[in-house]
Amino acid sequence: MHSFTTWLSKRVATAFVFAGLDARFGQVTPSNRPDLAQFQCNGALAAAKQARSNPRQLAETVASELRTDPALAKVDVAGPGFLNLTLTDRAIADHIADLAKYPRLGVPATAKPATVILDYGGPNVAKPMHVGHVRATVIGDSLRRLFTFAGDRTVADVHMGDWGLPMGMLISELEMRHPDWPYFDADHSGPYPNASPVTLDDLERLYPEAVAACRSDPDRMQKARAATFALQNDEPGVTALWRHFMDVSIASMRANFDALGVQFDLYKGEADVHHLIAPMVEELTAKGLAEVDDGATIVRVARSDDKTEMPPLILLKSDGAVMYGTTDLATIKDRVAEYDPDFMLYVVDQRQHLHFAQVFRAAELAGYGHADLEHLGFGTVNGPDGKPFKTREGGVLRLSALIDEARDKALERMVEANLAADMPEAERAEIARMVGLAAIKFADLSNHRRSDYVFDLDRFTRFEGKTGPYLQYAAVRVKSLLRRAADQGDAPGSVLPPGDVERDLLLTLGQMSDAVARAYDKRAPNELCDFAFALAQAFSRFYAATHILSEPDKARRAAWLALAQLTLAQLTLLLDLLGIEVPERM
Repeated sequence: MHSFTTWLSKRVATAFVFAGLDARFGQVTPSNRPDLAQFQCNGALAAAKQARSNPRQLAETVASELRTDPALAKVDVAGPGFLNLTLTDRAIADHIADLAKYPRLGVPATAKPATVILDYGGPNVAKPMHVGHVRATVIGDSLRRLFTFAGDRTVADVHMGDWGLPMGMLISELEMRHPDWPYFDADHSGPYPNASPVTLDDLERLYPEAVAACRSDPDRMQKARAATFALQNDEPGVTALWRHFMDVSIASMRANFDALGVQFDLYKGEADVHHLIAPMVEELTAKGLAEVDDGATIVRVARSDDKTEMPPLILLKSDGAVMYGTTDLATIKDRVAEYDPDFMLYVVDQRQHLHFAQVFRAAELAGYGHADLEHLGFGTVNGPDGKPFKTREGGVLRLSALIDEARDKALERMVEANLAADMPEAERAEIARMVGLAAIKFADLSNHRRSDYVFDLDRFTRFEGKTGPYLQYAAVRVKSLLRRAADQGDAPGSVLPPGDVERDLLLTLGQMSDAVARAYDKRAPNELCDFAFALAQAFSRFYAATHILSEPDKARRAAWLALAQLTLAQLTLLLDLLGIEVPERM
């Protein structure tokens, strides 16, 4: 099962071959002049250039062959050689009827399933998650859902920042404040406490204090480096304390991710590959790829065709310290050995593009597998002032606080719209939770990931316009329609050839697989958002122009209900791929 454009492209391609031309010129797209035709093909212009012939004459030859097809109501040649195509209403109805029977709603599974590792989320241990984690998390989760739906094997890794000097700063700060703790007693031989002596709030407060102290005092920094060295050499006390950091941090992360409706397969971080770094550096040195330069161990990744300077990847600083690039390179090596992936997708801030370019080039030089490595960069979430989003007090907004604000604002909007007013309080609160998350996710995903956007909770929670709540309400309204139809004894029936009121809806329903394919190929969930909004609008226009439940023609009424049912199925699928739930009612 395919979209209208895929089906027509195959048909037009055969007409180009019939005319002695390459089939690739038969690509069909929706018409940019729907007042003239439903679809168009511009391939005759390029084909004529290759064949050194008149493009209009060539287009007429192709059109003549296409006019023999009973599925095409009209085939016109416009301008210098544009092909305008219009399907018969019967062909449109038959295609939609087949699509409705298809388990995947007309979206084919990928022909060659791949193993895809998605690296997103990226929270740091000992720090609470904040609004800056939203983009990586919701974009990565949507891509995981999209690739899984396509038939790929996906592995989602949160990839925490859990190692290095920041941990040493915290450990040394706690040692200075609590020297009597068993973690700092070199003679301690018994087990260490099972309960963490610190909470995430404690760590959040201590970390900036420790950083400030280390920056202002060389002796204090030396203590942090010594603690880092002890941790990296697996000294029992500091390792036990670090595991407490991990436990309280991961518990908080899981609570935040659960609140967002996001799941990960792996909770790994930099520490998981620490044991691979020394042998990896030795291996790269033996291959002649790593060298010592001014005391640091580096891999030169510049190429002769680089148009801008490409600095080398630093594996070890002159003092032996490990860099982020080193752990990222070791992580690639580890993932290749464990999963043999076809793709590794890194959903990380666009400002890290140079870093990933260096790491990916080093991986290629080292021969670490055949996987395609892609950095899917994203822009920033800004406040109304155009600067990175902050709280009203100027601080960084915690993710949990953002979710709570969105839920509260959603409930406020529901009251304004008189939605769910007669429902039990628990159900109303659950709907507000769904609506609040839809507002957050759709606001982010509806923008191309590389774009910055302004976070405006007032606008994003509205039930009008291009918002997540609007799409939820559109789906809920179709659910209500189908329930009322069932109550009066009506059920969806066969799709009939459309009239003017429903033709646009049928044509829109026939294009969902194109939107899913574009989102997959471009790694761009905004394609799904755009199509979901277009579908909701098409149904809204159809609904406003008809009186479905009171239509006297029973067959037409059943056909319209079939369109409503298919619209709901497509909207539900699209929203699920975006990580958005649809309430049963509002």
